[in-house]
Amino acid sequence: MPRTNLNDILIFMAVVDAGSFVAGGEAMGLSRSAAGKAVIRLEERLGARLLNRTTRTLSLTDEGRLFYERGLEILASVDEAEASVAGHSGTPRGVLRLAVPGAFGRLVVLPLIEKYLRAWPGIQVEMSFTDHLADIVEEGFDLAIRIEASASTSDTRLASRVIAACKARLCASPAYLAERGEPRYIEDLAAHDCLFFTSRNQRQGWRFRGEGGGWVKAPGRSRLRLDSGEALRDAALAGLGIALLPDFLAAADLAAGRLRHLLPDVEADDAKIVTLYPDKRLLEPRVRRFIDLMVEELGRHG
Repeated sequence: MPRTNLNDILIFMAVVDAGSFVAGGEAMGLSRSAAGKAVIRLEERLGARLLNRTTRTLSLTDEGRLFYERGLEILASVDEAEASVAGHSGTPRGVLRLAVPGAFGRLVVLPLIEKYLRAWPGIQVEMSFTDHLADIVEEGFDLAIRIEASASTSDTRLASRVIAACKARLCASPAYLAERGEPRYIEDLAAHDCLFFTSRNQRQGWRFRGEGGGWVKAPGRSRLRLDSGEALRDAALAGLGIALLPDFLAAADLAAGRLRHLLPDVEADDAKIVTLYPDKRLLEPRVRRFIDLMVEELGRHG
């Protein structure tokens, strides 16, 4: 079977990315007609329809979706091959695919993305805002950012790095404290409703520095568990319990008095900002440069 023209594959992917033959052709320096003929050649070569065409829209067939996904893998392999030759001085280009926690992504990561895009014109960024623990490899992400107690990961396919740490504070609303009373000691949390973060059956634990200097686990009970940092804050604001919130999420509500900082003399375990990425010998420049930017802007803790 003769080898398919690789340029036809690139034109097909450009058409899919742009959503039309006109825009896809322009992205490749071609007319609409030339782009359409390239896709037809590819379909005839494969013996399968890749695109459903109507007068107004294009959509991928099942075969087209599979072929497009494999094309993304091919382009990623080309980027990796170039990075292996270019080394650390390689210029970032291509698409950086990120998975970031919702609130942290909006409040902290988006300003970094602005600087990143301005510094590297050849880069595009796709971001998924989710507090779920994405499967980075299976879902095709270059990099995920998580906020957790540890940088360790049991997934042998992944490497991890602590970028920074942020203070976490026990918070509750004045209404909740008026009804339930304010805890004075760590042990008092056993009598309170604690709002825990959970994702894919992985429940967050709270640790505090004890009198002897070691870490002790909080005894709090939990009737409500949530998989979103913003939802935890909202639940605390609504008087549903006590939450352990990172500063970037709770600072405005604490300053405005909508939340109260509890046990201020007790040191809580810091929330660590962790990057996770596929474990490769060489990182693509687009990934490495973004990690460098995070270290520079958020602190040197790696």
